[in-house]
Amino acid sequence: MSDLVKTKVDIFPEQQVEAMLLEELLCAAESEASMRGIILPQNPAVAVLAPIPIDSLVAVELLCAVEPMLGFAPRDATVRTGGYGSVKDALDHLIPRLKKQWHKKNGGPK
Repeated sequence: MSDLVKTKVDIFPEQQVEAMLLEELLCAAESEASMRGIILPQNPAVAVLAPIPIDSLVAVELLCAVEPMLGFAPRDATVRTGGYGSVKDALDHLIPRLKKQWHKKNGGPK
């Protein structure tokens, strides 16, 4: 009987990263909406589409929340200069970029 070799397969934690960013971005959008006198929809699926701007500096700060999952600090340049027009806009831009950085750090596909 041969010995089984255990190998660790690391996969980008996309669902966890997206969930954490979604939570953080929704909080930021809620705060921004409140300052502008806008009522953000209660349903998260609708709230992510609301045209609430997310400042680029705020988005950079929010990346700290996913550092433990990624195992590294994402580059500030991950965030689009000028920010985002909605939570969905931010997620659609950030997740692929974080995934690419993760693969680069962990030797996965580009």
